[in-house]
Amino acid sequence: MEERIIIIGSNGQIGTELALALRSKYGQESVVTSDIRQPSVASAGPFELINVLDRELLKAMFDKYKPTQVYLLAAVLSAVGEQNPKMAWDLNMTGLLHVLDLAVEFKVRKVFWPSSIAVFGPNSPKERTPQYCTMDPNTVYGFSKQAGERWCEYYFNKYGLDVRSIRYPGLISWKAAPGGGTTDYAIHIFHEALSKASYQCFLSADTALPMLYMEDAIRGTLALMEAPAKNLRIRSSYNLTGISLTPQELSTEIRKHIPDFTISYKENDPRQVIADSWPSSIDDSYAQQDWGWKPEFDITALTNEMLTNLKQNLETT
Repeated sequence: MEERIIIIGSNGQIGTELALALRSKYGQESVVTSDIRQPSVASAGPFELINVLDRELLKAMFDKYKPTQVYLLAAVLSAVGEQNPKMAWDLNMTGLLHVLDLAVEFKVRKVFWPSSIAVFGPNSPKERTPQYCTMDPNTVYGFSKQAGERWCEYYFNKYGLDVRSIRYPGLISWKAAPGGGTTDYAIHIFHEALSKASYQCFLSADTALPMLYMEDAIRGTLALMEAPAKNLRIRSSYNLTGISLTPQELSTEIRKHIPDFTISYKENDPRQVIADSWPSSIDDSYAQQDWGWKPEFDITALTNEMLTNLKQNLETT
């Protein structure tokens, strides 16, 4: 069956690379990208200007393209969401419900929606946080994602909608700018290392957080979406992780490439409170068992990839 895919929120960190991967697999014209703003780089395939809160405009896009798969990536992330919590809730929740309803109406075969480790909270286990445990998120981003998981599972059970989801950890990429998340220091640090050989981190030296290199994240997302439906036991969202690292560990690895790199630490940043409520490592055994998940990038490979590619970018601009 020929696939017709819509990505909503395609200008962001995940959407930028997911669009490239899906177009490589299914062809440029089979993947429609869409966002609230025009992409900064000209799109190599169809693009629609869309606000996920505008249900009628969304419906017109579904009617125009008759998608077989929809990826809803539009969201307000953790740190930005705390600055305008009601707006973040509205975008994250209403946008999801619009897409779920339209997916049922237009008989979309598969829907992907990303959750996050932000669904966990201060009373969740910190080490190897399991798939099922206490979840008491204390950010609007976290509890909008927790509520979203419940809606996804509800639409699967009530309407038979094939919704699939991943609880992403921090994502590290050199291709797109970070989008305002608490884990984004792990992208900024590479830019600053190359441009200044120094970085002031907004998290403490020993703050361990789960991370995933973007190439692994895209590969894992596609693997989940291609898995037979009968293999999937989780219809809320799958735990997923690559490696856990601290700013200190990452700076040590960077110094192997840039010996004079220095790092300092900012005190009393509000993002530290968010990070302290999140897991330091994740148990993703359900993903391993159900659809063969296995990350490829460790801290050494990740650091080498980031510095090599960012350096090339700087040299060509």
